[in-house]
Amino acid sequence: MKTYKTARESKVSITELMLPSHSNFGGKVHGGYILNLMDQIAFACASKHSQCYCVTASVNRVNFLNPIDVGELVTLKASINYTGKTSMVVGVRVESENITTGKKKHCNSSYFTMVAKDEKGKNIPIPGLLIQDEQGIRRFARSKQRKEEAFSRDTQFDESKFKAEEHLELLKKENLKIVLK
Repeated sequence: MKTYKTARESKVSITELMLPSHSNFGGKVHGGYILNLMDQIAFACASKHSQCYCVTASVNRVNFLNPIDVGELVTLKASINYTGKTSMVVGVRVESENITTGKKKHCNSSYFTMVAKDEKGKNIPIPGLLIQDEQGIRRFARSKQRKEEAFSRDTQFDESKFKAEEHLELLKKENLKIVLK
């Protein structure tokens, strides 16, 4: 196994025609179906980079920017943005294309943290990321910052350390009623 690999070496893309069976009650492609495809391509990309089985540890922010219509082609692109010791962040971009007009829409971008596992389910080391351009540096730095912010959010609101009175002023402007017992 290589010590370092470029994002290009693990890059994966798939294109699929959206069928009526993929639609929701509103006649658009169901978001859950798109999430399933995103998870599959993140797995393929992470497994290609690590050369082993990977599992999804977390998904950072899924925003559905534009609806996808039945009959459109959906292309998902995935690449490694960040590598830790046993985990990696896979950036996934979703675009749709109207096959009659050729018009393309950016529908979603998300970040999947994937962890490499051995045959016994233990975390195993992965190759680092070999960055060769400024975009790679930007993606790596952004992923690292996202990880640090998530850790900070998790620890800030840890139940054993949380003090409700520190947040009451902020909550006064929200659509809620607090009745403490």
